[in-house]
Amino acid sequence: MNIVVCISSVPDTTSKINFTDNNTKFDSCGIQFVINPNDEFGLTKAMVLKEANGGTVKVITVGDATTEPVIRKTLAIGADSAVRINKTASDSYTTALEIATYLKENPADLIIAGKESLDYNGGAVPGMIAEMLDLPFVNACNGLEIAENNAKVSREIDGGKEYLSASLPLVIGGQKGLVEESELRIPNMRGIMQARSKPLQVIEASISEDFTTSISFEKPAEKEACKLVDSNNVAELVNLLHNEAKVI
Repeated sequence: MNIVVCISSVPDTTSKINFTDNNTKFDSCGIQFVINPNDEFGLTKAMVLKEANGGTVKVITVGDATTEPVIRKTLAIGADSAVRINKTASDSYTTALEIATYLKENPADLIIAGKESLDYNGGAVPGMIAEMLDLPFVNACNGLEIAENNAKVSREIDGGKEYLSASLPLVIGGQKGLVEESELRIPNMRGIMQARSKPLQVIEASISEDFTTSISFEKPAEKEACKLVDSNNVAELVNLLHNEAKVI
């Protein structure tokens, strides 16, 4: 089985976020980049499926050379090969178009992407890839089993879970539940050494422009100081909740 996992390089969630150029560009100075967590669940699931069914796992990303340390980590975890499309990923449509263009020439049985990246939270790329490739798509996927050419999938919906079946090839937008956090794989020394010799192909983007542009970014307002109310002063607590917090 030929599995492709779409990888996004995102800032570590503990990073302090700032913007430059009058709040029009993300400031990457001093930021530690990691594998997008939703993608990491998908990558681990791909490894489990490969071990159970045979085949290969290839990772693909749209990004410049600064994303290569993250790509090498995916190879150290166990991916067989990687492809980097040389373009800064700042637009969901062009990101999906670049990946779909590659996959049209290099088809896969299963394409796993995170349901969204934790930087822009667009949640659009996996669905766009499926549409461009004319393949079935399951989003918010938190369960996946493969038997021969068929997939059994579970996904989150409002108020519960939905269970589906589909034939391969298939695109899924994965999240926690594909595997548990305790199952995520940490690169060991052997994997790190092997990653150095695994193929990392760099190809040029098929289009140069982006179809959308970020006008500005704005950080959330800082939280106000906490107000303490005496446990016996119920009237004051109700007043604050009603007139200031406006939650009742």
